Amino acid sequence: MTTLLINGRIHSPSHPDATAFAVRDGVIAWLGSDDIGRSQFPEARVVDLDGGFVAPAFVDSHVHVTATGLNIDGLDLREATSLRHCLQLIAEYAHRHPDGPVWGHGWDESGWPERTAPTTDDLDAVLGERPAYLARVDVHSAAATTALRRQVPGLADATGFAPQQPLSADAHHLVRAAARNALTPRQRHAARVAALDHAAGLGIVAVHECAGPQIGGRDDWDELRAVEHGVEVVGYWGEAVADAEHAKALIAETGAHGLAGDLFVDGALGSRTAWLREPYTDAPHTCGNSYLDAGAITAHLQACTEAGIPAGFHVIGDAAVGAVVDAVATVVDRFGGPATARCGHRLEHLEMVDGDQAVRLGAAGVIASMQPNFDALWGGGDGMYAQRLGPDRVGRLNPLALLASEGVPLAFGSDSPVTGMNPWATVRAAIEHRTSGSAISARAAFAAATRGGWRACGVRDGITGTLVPGAAASYAIWDADGLEVSAPANAVQRWSTDPRSRVPALPRLTAGAQLPRCRRTVHRGVTIHG
Repeated sequence: MTTLLINGRIHSPSHPDATAFAVRDGVIAWLGSDDIGRSQFPEARVVDLDGGFVAPAFVDSHVHVTATGLNIDGLDLREATSLRHCLQLIAEYAHRHPDGPVWGHGWDESGWPERTAPTTDDLDAVLGERPAYLARVDVHSAAATTALRRQVPGLADATGFAPQQPLSADAHHLVRAAARNALTPRQRHAARVAALDHAAGLGIVAVHECAGPQIGGRDDWDELRAVEHGVEVVGYWGEAVADAEHAKALIAETGAHGLAGDLFVDGALGSRTAWLREPYTDAPHTCGNSYLDAGAITAHLQACTEAGIPAGFHVIGDAAVGAVVDAVATVVDRFGGPATARCGHRLEHLEMVDGDQAVRLGAAGVIASMQPNFDALWGGGDGMYAQRLGPDRVGRLNPLALLASEGVPLAFGSDSPVTGMNPWATVRAAIEHRTSGSAISARAAFAAATRGGWRACGVRDGITGTLVPGAAASYAIWDADGLEVSAPANAVQRWSTDPRSRVPALPRLTAGAQLPRCRRTVHRGVTIHG
């Protein structure tokens, strides 16, 4: 059966004037005008789009599905405006949910007047003997009640332990595992379904799950793989290997697409665990954490390249980036640039990269999986980045334009639950970057949020992630306030270029504009939302 969709505004580079398209067997069969479509497909089932904006569906290149679902139905602390407000939100949630452990996420003391994280005593005063795990917004540290801490043998001996302050590093991984184990299988399953439903409702048809021993563990990953849902889950397993045989064995055991994702070289800037060359401005006693040394980074890259498996790391600080880029150079010297690029190695976050490093990564075909919303949330002269790094370093963070100009393929994601999953907000953050010269065009940002995600997971046929004949029918239909056709001749080309270039228009995404609202999401011809 062929379905003919008419009366739409269709984002297709090959057919920028199309108002209709036909789908057969989950594939785009044709694009053109309504009248020609009706005559060419007289027996087709006709769907009137009523002027809806139709675009390729999005791919979120970095998520944590279970944690996202737990946050959707759990305690969201991202709206807390002070320590007192945070504790009030916790108390109100505990009153509404009087039984079981408390799982929360999102507090960010960098925007509070006290600039002070909740202590163990603070939580105990509110929650008493209830186990509670409350992750910081970056999920690289967490506050926990005494009741939960007591459930973790050897916690006080773990790296990153503090009796009153939030836990980081190994101590954080241990307490998170204990909190997760306290949830029932039914609760975990419901969380995953909620997260994938949420993604589908935002026009997302595929997510890259960044799993690993220190994230959710094998049980969480295996349970997620068993979930049947229309949103496609591409998994990465963040565990280091030393040789090609071990790499192949891990891929066989886990069923992951690659040994990449959140394989931690360092932590996060907000928790002061990102690995820096120079100390933190607001914590001059530390340069952050290094979780993998140069030898382990190089060995992992070499093993995966020899095995033909995608490798990658979570890497944020400039010292961490330097160690990884040096390892990439070593691997290129040994295997050659083409063999290295064929693997599709990727780096998550890559926030503090310089021009020379961008050149080397582009030449090696390394993919940058980035989160533009980090800049929207924490960039600028008075944001969290400026607090942690000072004015001299803050302008070097998340240099999207630099990476794109040096040929580094970009794939955009949310790192949900760290930031929201709305992909239009991600695109807007990329084109409204808070550092002059670091923004990219809307066309490039949209590509990174659609085709870029497919390319990052090895789909390089040139058409997946677009609306052209022969491509998979994976698209979303949106209500959008308006489409930007072009910009003035002397303006920065943020939206589309001259109409004669045949670049399709995109919705208005300027600050204050209402983001598009998803009516329907379709993946490979099957409706998964709406």
